Amino acid sequence: MSTPNFRFKQFTVWHDRCAMKVGTDGVLLGCWCPTSHFRFDISNFRILDVGTGSGLIALMLAQRCPKAQIDAIDIDEAAVKQAKENFEQSVFSHQCSVFRSSLQDWKPKTKYDLIVSNPPYFQNSLKNPDKGRELARHTDSLSYEDLIQHCARLLAADGQLAIILPAEAEQEIRQTAERYSLYCTHVTRVYSKETKPARRVLMAFEITRSRDHVVTPKTDTLVLENEKGGRSAAYSELCKEFYL
Repeated sequence: MSTPNFRFKQFTVWHDRCAMKVGTDGVLLGCWCPTSHFRFDISNFRILDVGTGSGLIALMLAQRCPKAQIDAIDIDEAAVKQAKENFEQSVFSHQCSVFRSSLQDWKPKTKYDLIVSNPPYFQNSLKNPDKGRELARHTDSLSYEDLIQHCARLLAADGQLAIILPAEAEQEIRQTAERYSLYCTHVTRVYSKETKPARRVLMAFEITRSRDHVVTPKTDTLVLENEKGGRSAAYSELCKEFYL
């Protein structure tokens, strides 16, 4: 049984009332998503967290980007309420706002410099009897096509999109993204152990107005477990600012 909350170095995330609990996927994306080329000294830097759940990734990015303003959206009422409480109880409450909305219906006044999403990813699989968990896990509520199309709509001209998905979805997502002039700039394939196939893929995309500017994406790997079954040195280094 999972605990009702998950403590990080600078905040605590309660996840007892939202469908999707704090997990490795969200932590990986929150740590990994590219932010180095953004100017954090400007107060109008804007981030969107799509399908925020407990608000985990939004809080991680608030810690990483102290002057950013972060909008978090989710279609599940319980998740929105829990994310709101997690934001209010953190030192980052002034940075984070949460709204109940689908990505398809979200129409902000200004576009975003960074969009992140740990989206629903099960396709054509057995549905969960828990409706909230089903919405959080299945692509019926947010298809890959809708995810890419609406993120492209909401990104600023020099903005970036960062997502985490099952490894087998990589080619489909990259091909879909290219139809909306979003080109992959970084791919990290995630392995639980060196001897097993990749289980997840982290991807970053940028809007490119011309194919002449498309570059070969940076490609690397991340193994989560060491030989003894604990966190690998690379995983520990990636998450060192968050895990206790």
